[in-house]
Amino acid sequence: MSTPPRPHRRGFFAGLRASFLTGLVVVAPAVLTIWLITAVVEFVDSRVIPLIPRETLRRFLPENLAHMDLISLPGIGLVIALLFTLIVGFFAKGFIGRSLIQWGEDLVSRMPVVRSIYNALKQIAETVFAQSSTSFNRACLVEYPRPGLWAVAFVSTDTKGEIAQKIGSEKLISVFLPTTPNPTSGFLLFVPEKDVIALDMSIEDAAKLIISAGLVAPDPAKPGQVTRKKRDEIS
Repeated sequence: MSTPPRPHRRGFFAGLRASFLTGLVVVAPAVLTIWLITAVVEFVDSRVIPLIPRETLRRFLPENLAHMDLISLPGIGLVIALLFTLIVGFFAKGFIGRSLIQWGEDLVSRMPVVRSIYNALKQIAETVFAQSSTSFNRACLVEYPRPGLWAVAFVSTDTKGEIAQKIGSEKLISVFLPTTPNPTSGFLLFVPEKDVIALDMSIEDAAKLIISAGLVAPDPAKPGQVTRKKRDEIS
């Protein structure tokens, strides 16, 4: 009677290698996140702090904080930059602010190189930070580039105007199909509503899935941010 083969035992160095790789998976994201946040804070501080005279800042502080050198604190420049951005946002909502912004954009539109850079960055910012009805409705699946292959896309709105009239009477959905790993570029598709499969995952989770080339998948146990009623109403 032959004896069963003994299970293969991993060597000592193989176990160390596996432990190191496991630790690397845990440590690397945390270290990179801390490094990125620190780099952003230090960069903003180095640009904002030299613009603010110390005496001017102390003049607006309470008496119990006026003697402290708050300018040397890490992150104070980032806080000031965030407050400045908030003030600009409030100001931009008014008539005078909108008029000044329009005047500035008209001025930039006359500069050949600056115009291209500004328009590209503005489109990216509006796509990422838009909170109005012009932002994407939800994530979906469409067959692309051929039947049987599926791609993650974003529902924009119902197809209207000349395109809807020229294609036919079937209801169409305007869909943006982003590329990987840069979701700011992609294709605009006009897909029949019956061929669009709505997803329960949020737009943020779908963007992570696209940027990571499928490596970062949303948790299926996590409740989606699209209700069944809203999912059925693809428009």
